[in-house]
Amino acid sequence: MEESLKTNRRSFLKAGGILSLATALNLNPLQAIAAGDVVKLSILHTNDVHSRIEPFPMDGSRYQGLGGIARRAAIIKKIRGEERNVLLFDAGDIFQGTPYFNKFGGEIEMKLMTAMSYDAATMGNHDFDNGLAGFYEQLPHANFPILCSNYDFSNTLLNKSTIPYKVFNKEGISIGVFGIGIQLEGIVDIRSYGDTLYLDPQKKANETADFLRNELKCDLIICLSHIGYTYSSDRVSDKILAKNNNNIDLIIGGHTHTFMDKPEDVLNLSSKVTTINQVGFAGINLGRVDYYFERYKGKRAKSGSPYLISNDLNSWLTKKSAP
Repeated sequence: MEESLKTNRRSFLKAGGILSLATALNLNPLQAIAAGDVVKLSILHTNDVHSRIEPFPMDGSRYQGLGGIARRAAIIKKIRGEERNVLLFDAGDIFQGTPYFNKFGGEIEMKLMTAMSYDAATMGNHDFDNGLAGFYEQLPHANFPILCSNYDFSNTLLNKSTIPYKVFNKEGISIGVFGIGIQLEGIVDIRSYGDTLYLDPQKKANETADFLRNELKCDLIICLSHIGYTYSSDRVSDKILAKNNNNIDLIIGGHTHTFMDKPEDVLNLSSKVTTINQVGFAGINLGRVDYYFERYKGKRAKSGSPYLISNDLNSWLTKKSAP
């Protein structure tokens, strides 16, 4: 795992050049940039942060010194300063895992995500740890929508507190984003989710993605998933969903704490690519996937590898930013 984490940083420093992506689109890169024919969209994401506000302590443990919201905020700010079109998402399990949650119930996490200008998040199983009332109490601190398409909260306190999807627009590119969550029964105390109705995630994801593509004419469709990357059984997962859909372009995953060195492409039912990405847990990595659109022809190519959030990366950022 340590070598994988080191690789993450090295691979990102080599990723994302518009010249190579423009070449993949068969464009003259300089003309494309000058004419505005290529629109670049940068998707940043986290998952399973689990209330990890500070870096892991320097105690000789596997992840010592990694993570930390201050570092993540700095790198997000730098990316936004360099890129015109940036979206920032979280794939659930915002809560639980440190004394900050035990003491403040998620208020700090929501306020910090708001300060970092997250665009949307979905719910993970641990976001129910203080019950529906506990999550509801923190929503006023979240200046971003909670996307849940397969949890029906109609008969609960969270009725109308979440939305199934949201559409973003960046330089004429329409991006539809929705969330799906894991089966709560068996992993969450029933008293914590009450009368929440669980809808089949694969069916609901396909219905929502089809609606976003065919009815709302979205150019890019993103699923914020907290169902897990893959399992040894036939249990629904990101890999199964990726193979069995027609219209999802990117699945930003969570729940299984999977460290992916780079996004994985899966051929879907339309013989097109659905990409999966997940970046571990605890804010150790910040995920990034860049899409490049040829404005008038709809072609797109992508690149992406995660940032490792560490002192080493922070030093690199400082050096690169220096005049």
